[in-house]
Amino acid sequence: MSFDLEHYLSSGIERLFKDALKVTFKNPKQSAFLLRFAPAVQKAAKRRHDFEKAGLHIPPFLIASITDNCNLNCTGCYSHAHNNCKDSQDFPTSEWARIFDEAVDLGISFILLAGGEPMLRSDVIEAAAQRKSILFPMFTNGTMLDRAALSLFNKHRNLIPIVSIEGDEAATDFRRGQGVFKQAMEAMRCLQDKGLLFGVSVTVTANNLDAVTDNAFIDKLEQSGCKVVLFVEYVPVEQPDIALSSGGRAGLAARINELRASHEGMIIFSFPGDEAEAGGCLAAGRGFFHISASGNAEPCPFSPYSDMNLRNTPLKEALSSPLFSRLREDGILAVKHTGGCVLFEQEETVARLAAKG
Repeated sequence: MSFDLEHYLSSGIERLFKDALKVTFKNPKQSAFLLRFAPAVQKAAKRRHDFEKAGLHIPPFLIASITDNCNLNCTGCYSHAHNNCKDSQDFPTSEWARIFDEAVDLGISFILLAGGEPMLRSDVIEAAAQRKSILFPMFTNGTMLDRAALSLFNKHRNLIPIVSIEGDEAATDFRRGQGVFKQAMEAMRCLQDKGLLFGVSVTVTANNLDAVTDNAFIDKLEQSGCKVVLFVEYVPVEQPDIALSSGGRAGLAARINELRASHEGMIIFSFPGDEAEAGGCLAAGRGFFHISASGNAEPCPFSPYSDMNLRNTPLKEALSSPLFSRLREDGILAVKHTGGCVLFEQEETVARLAAKG
């Protein structure tokens, strides 16, 4: 029996919504937003289904790096390693607004805002906030969470801050800079005080695997008000020796299953571990694709190759780009990998396919 990707993704979104509603039942304002958001999720799923019947697969997710700039200089940062975290010509706000509107029309339900540090583009965040039928998880280092940002998140509950840490204070400050952990924890305290739904993102390495999957660590996050935890395997751009081994990835998967069972009040994800259930990598439009800060349509953030820019190009057209089609049809996304990303390990292949135009 063949794997039904559309059913898997649609049911996954439904589970995500139900879990989110469950973990916020003590927060009437947040639960009220999720109840209002439920019809939008169902409507979006129907739109994707209609497009599927017409021969066009629409992924439920997008990842949008709305800026390459960042106020930190983290060790092992993928963007920094590729010289992206610098002053650059970011995509105009009007173009992002258009993309968000087209995403609504296509039935895309979740757009992950990333960077760089997305808080540097408050203009784009405010534009996202207006699209109430889309949920916008936003990955942030937590150092720029001021009163204005808290007010914006409180007013627009479809913006979900995801604060990045590396484990405890020593591990976080070692990678992100002195004092960053305390700023991140203070950001969480402020979000909790406002009764806002927020999460944490943890880059998992061979060095911190045991610590960040320990019950005590997750307990502390839960006590801090965190409702979502995303474990992201380290992509070995600068320090290949700290990337997870095959045994490490198996251990991470086992621990996540245990944590899900013991922390039912939280939503716990793993990337790319959870992709295995979907039969391989979900990039290049199978489950999501990435839009760079300059508007390039890329398979994923860790595979920065493109044959199409979204400036004045419809989002729908980008989904049918020759590069995406080749990656999906040639079986490249189903290849087993030894690190945090299938396409990262096949960089030369992706670059060659992108160059074909």
